[in-house]
Amino acid sequence: MKETFIKELAKVELNNPILIEGLPGLGLVGKIATRYLVKKLKAEKFAYLYSPHFPYFVLVGKKGSVRLLRGTFYYWRNKGGKNDIMFFTGDSQAQTIEGQYEISDCILDFAERHNVEMIITIGGYRMEAKAKPKVIAAATSQESLDKALRAEAILSPMVSPIVGTAGLILGLARFKKIDALCLLSETRGYLPDPNAAKSVLEVLQRMFGLDVDLAGLDEEITKADKMVTRLQKIEEKRALQAEEVRKEEDKKITYIS
Repeated sequence: MKETFIKELAKVELNNPILIEGLPGLGLVGKIATRYLVKKLKAEKFAYLYSPHFPYFVLVGKKGSVRLLRGTFYYWRNKGGKNDIMFFTGDSQAQTIEGQYEISDCILDFAERHNVEMIITIGGYRMEAKAKPKVIAAATSQESLDKALRAEAILSPMVSPIVGTAGLILGLARFKKIDALCLLSETRGYLPDPNAAKSVLEVLQRMFGLDVDLAGLDEEITKADKMVTRLQKIEEKRALQAEEVRKEEDKKITYIS
């Protein structure tokens, strides 16, 4: 394999589709949110993306089967609205700068072939949320940005880069004349963050009237909060031990002098 390519499993015709992209990143926000929608809406798989820019190992299944890392496209027919939805998520982001551009461009080509009218990328924004994680929006058009703001997203408080596929798709979408929006949810970033993912999904619900029950994330949020509490206790214990060691070293220095 010398370059990124997409293998279609089925030919589908969609009605004014919107593409929602969420790959692993800070807090796994994009992947958690996208996979949750795929599961709840029972979206159907219809294409795989393979790339030599993914990490160089295979995944091993329960029965010993192996497969390459990949991205997966799904589709959902929105019978109650004007836009069908495509989803893209995967095992990993590209590990090289060239790969990030190549994969983003490949996703956009695929979107263009399916007449996608808007792409929404999802990711994490490194920030300790004081209460409910806020969702920060950036877009290629004022219309899309205003729609996200009406759905209770906010503007970024400072100019900062959007790294990875979530950002590059916005930059490259202009060349394809496809509208693009990025939604970034506040997250600590070092652990899977279902709470941040839930905030993004609530914005998407308000934007498109999606009838998706988000209660399934609450159990995961509770587990994540318990994990954070345990890690904080471990860090506090480590800090105390380090302080005790420092005091003992200070005593030795004082004694010798």
